Amino acid sequence: MEELIPVFAIFAVFGTITAIVVGPTYLKSREKREMQTTIRHAIDKGQDLPPDLIDAMTKDVASKLPSRTRDLRRGVIWLAVGIGIAAFGTVSDMGSNNWSDGVDNGLLGIACIPAVIGLAFIVLSFFNPNKE
Repeated sequence: MEELIPVFAIFAVFGTITAIVVGPTYLKSREKREMQTTIRHAIDKGQDLPPDLIDAMTKDVASKLPSRTRDLRRGVIWLAVGIGIAAFGTVSDMGSNNWSDGVDNGLLGIACIPAVIGLAFIVLSFFNPNKE
């Protein structure tokens, strides 16, 4: 029984992560499916769809279109994440006596990934024709 504890721990960690990611996605798709079924039944019975319902359905699609402010906001957040990881790598390296200018710190290399993604979003915000 003792040898099963690590297996359960691993399943608990990855199961929790999976539930956090998959759960809301599944619930949202189920809600959309039920809404489409209701609308399909209403159309089959010959009822007119109210304009408020059509606006509510298209609002979700329109809100996901890329825009200048959304790209800029994402870019600033990704850049801040990259700077935060780089700062953490620098500060965690300060505790050791072999400072070596942070060249051999792996976190500084990893920090480049979100920082470059952030810079790309910021550049995209200048070229995006959609304004909010």
